[in-house]
Amino acid sequence: MTPAPPPHRPGAPAGTAPSSAPEDAFRAEDELFVRRLHAELEVFFDGQRELLSGISADTLPLLDAVAELSAGGKRMRARLCYWGWRAAGGDPEDPTAVRAGAALELFQSAALIHDDVIDRSDTRRGAPSVHRRFEHLHAARGWSLDGPAFGVASAILSGDLCLSWSEALFARAASAAPGAERARTVFDLMRSEVMVGQYLDVHGEVAGAGRDREGAVRRALDVIRYKSAKYSVEHPVVLGAALAGAADRDLERCSAFALPLGEAFQLRDDVLGVFGDPATTGKPAGDDLREGKRTVLVGFVHRLAGADDAARLEAALGRPDLDEDEVAGLREIITDCGALRSTEELIDSLSREAFAALERVAAEPVPMAALRALAAAAVRRSS
Repeated sequence: MTPAPPPHRPGAPAGTAPSSAPEDAFRAEDELFVRRLHAELEVFFDGQRELLSGISADTLPLLDAVAELSAGGKRMRARLCYWGWRAAGGDPEDPTAVRAGAALELFQSAALIHDDVIDRSDTRRGAPSVHRRFEHLHAARGWSLDGPAFGVASAILSGDLCLSWSEALFARAASAAPGAERARTVFDLMRSEVMVGQYLDVHGEVAGAGRDREGAVRRALDVIRYKSAKYSVEHPVVLGAALAGAADRDLERCSAFALPLGEAFQLRDDVLGVFGDPATTGKPAGDDLREGKRTVLVGFVHRLAGADDAARLEAALGRPDLDEDEVAGLREIITDCGALRSTEELIDSLSREAFAALERVAAEPVPMAALRALAAAAVRRSS
């Protein structure tokens, strides 16, 4: 992971290059990778369609639900994995990083499907969540018994299929990779941490604020780290670098950059979950409040707000019938007590930590430009 000298321009002093050259090269290579990723997923789904058709045509809605969900999103995890691979000297023509990226996309789909079941979310990416999709199918076909229960069962099985498919793709990706053994350790750790982090999330919701209120921010940060930050950013970057055979020291540098970035990314997601525009987030305004999520925003309210405002938020948190006026009132509490400002300051602090650590990642200019751009997009996004 030693940087190569910048290309020399005719007529320019040696050692100089157009400032946009790595950025332009990154964009072109990144777009090519995303196209290859889509093609990999399409080929995989075609094979699964043939398999499921041979079992029963009744199973095809499972595949359709997964394929349509997996067609959306920004591909951030797969792209981070690819650029971790490239930062460690991985060959851009090698299909390993494409297959590993596809495995991460299917793991992400599983997490989204199961998360929406747990949170009872009606929508995902502006469309019905998978359990609602199957509930609607039940109603449209006029089937018997309990439609919502069928929706939940079908979504759980769809998510389980995604997990199985993710494992199959990763095993194929790692089979001939230079760092297969280390990458397998990272991939397995990622899967365990997400499940544990998800449990900490639901545990926090039911345990409530009756516990130590001063510890609410710390507990929310633990959820962020293990449920999201590691699998959204840290593990994809480290996984890509590990597949390429990076040394332990280089993997530690990747982690030092990617973990605080992942935490900033999820904090931004939590802010959008309360203050985001539904037209860009694809989720109803204030949905995190209706779902009872004990985010860092909520933790800061318990630390900074007066007793009456904290009690008002606590009484409303987790109420699915919160209307827009009530959500607006809770937003006002979060803003006025300084919880939003404190969260934004934490995002800024973690972002600075991540970008400082990135400068210690020894990689060529194009992968460095890619990681900088993806990092900036992760913490400055609006959806």
